[in-house]
Amino acid sequence: MRFSVAEVDAALAEAALGVLDKRRDNVWRALAEVGVLGALVPAEAGLDENCLPPLMEVLGHSGVPVPAAETIAAGAPLLAELPVSAAVLDGSALLTVSLAEGAPVPFAARADLVVVRTGHRLRLFPREELGIEPLDSVDPSRELARVRVPSRGGVLLADGVAEVDAVWRRGVLATAGLLVGLAGRMLELTVAYVREREQFGVPVGSFQAVKHALADAAVAVRFARASVFAAGWAQAAGQADADVRTSAAKALASEAAREVARTAIQSHGAMGYTTEYELHRYAKRAWALAADWGGPAEHRALIARRLGLSGNRGGRA
Repeated sequence: MRFSVAEVDAALAEAALGVLDKRRDNVWRALAEVGVLGALVPAEAGLDENCLPPLMEVLGHSGVPVPAAETIAAGAPLLAELPVSAAVLDGSALLTVSLAEGAPVPFAARADLVVVRTGHRLRLFPREELGIEPLDSVDPSRELARVRVPSRGGVLLADGVAEVDAVWRRGVLATAGLLVGLAGRMLELTVAYVREREQFGVPVGSFQAVKHALADAAVAVRFARASVFAAGWAQAAGQADADVRTSAAKALASEAAREVARTAIQSHGAMGYTTEYELHRYAKRAWALAADWGGPAEHRALIARRLGLSGNRGGRA
């Protein structure tokens, strides 16, 4: 099956790229101005899940620390009928989402609104009604926090396994797209570096071991990208195997990003470990996102159960 980006989906990704190329201050609000935050909101752009792979790849490639999966894919579509939706969609109120009960919540350290899961329900809380405990993270730009949720209160956004699972799948898909973008950027940085860096009078990139490692990493990213597009199509089309395709996309994207990060650091040598060099930002985010919204082992276990290939091992928290 061949996948290509529809014109309207490509236009949204290009608009986001234009913002990221021109602005580094108030990026989130600038993205809101071109409709990125409301991509899946019917009253706004009204697109479907096919828009997420190209859009998230652009956002991942940029390295901008924003709650893209949490807001654009998971949270914003749930708020369409609420007054607070306007503030979220114009970027003046920061929204994040946690679907893993008890787990640290990305961007919760500064979010104004948080969607949390309690059983098979999703509830929206303003920051002041929650207990927020900032936490250290491998990627400090994600501003993790532990969130204590009251037993009562909040606005009910979703009630039922099917509704919660649909939100989960969108978040997984978006995170897979971000990982593909991160991996692509790390590859670009590494190829440029090994072309210029010399040892023994020749470019490092001319060494067979380096060429083969980068080629393997590039192939892994290409396979992951195709799988992410397939998962987006399956979700948008309501395919029965959308959960399997989405889990496959996340597993492949997570492993590709990890492989690229490892290869990039090895190819850079000592330069790859310096915090002054931008590679470390992409690598740390790749490590964090590879484990977020379910790691490769968890998603492979989900696929195995769905296909009747294992017992009830693994699964979401």
